[in-house]
Amino acid sequence: MSEAAAKRQGGRPLPPPPRGPPPHASRPRPDPVDREKTCPLLLRVFTKIGGHHTMEDFAVRGKEPKDEVQIYTWKDATLRELTDLVKEVAPAARRRNAKLSFAFVFPDKNGRFKVQEVGKTLSFGTGRLDDGKALADLGFEIGDYLDVSIIV
Repeated sequence: MSEAAAKRQGGRPLPPPPRGPPPHASRPRPDPVDREKTCPLLLRVFTKIGGHHTMEDFAVRGKEPKDEVQIYTWKDATLRELTDLVKEVAPAARRRNAKLSFAFVFPDKNGRFKVQEVGKTLSFGTGRLDDGKALADLGFEIGDYLDVSIIV
C-alpha cells in the first residue's frame, strides 16, 4: 500500500512493522549466501563485560561506546561464528565459563536506539543455546549494531 493510500484511509501513515525475529511457524529459512560472490557487510560490534550497553550509550551519533570492533561478515553468519570472532579480540570471552549475550541495537519508530537481546552462546559451546542461529534468522537488518555482553 502506498503512503498516499495509507494517508487517505486514516489520515496518517502506518507505523513500521515490528522488529525482531518473525514468529517461529512463519519463519522462512533464508537462502544461503554464496560468500565467494556476495560482498560482506560491515557489522559494528560493541562488547561489554557484565551486561549490555544501555540505549543512552547510543543516543548521540558519533559518540557510541569506545569498545567497538568492526567485523566484515554476511547475514547468514551464526552466533557461534560471531562468538569465535569476539573471542579473538576480547580476552574475557576466552574464559572457559564465559557466556556471551547478543543484542541488536537499532532505532525505534521515534528514532531512539533500542537494545534487544536476541541470543546467547557459551564461549566453548558445542551447539547448545543459540549457536546455530544466523543474523538473518534473528531479524538483523543492515545498519543495526551488535552489542555483546560477556558474562564471566
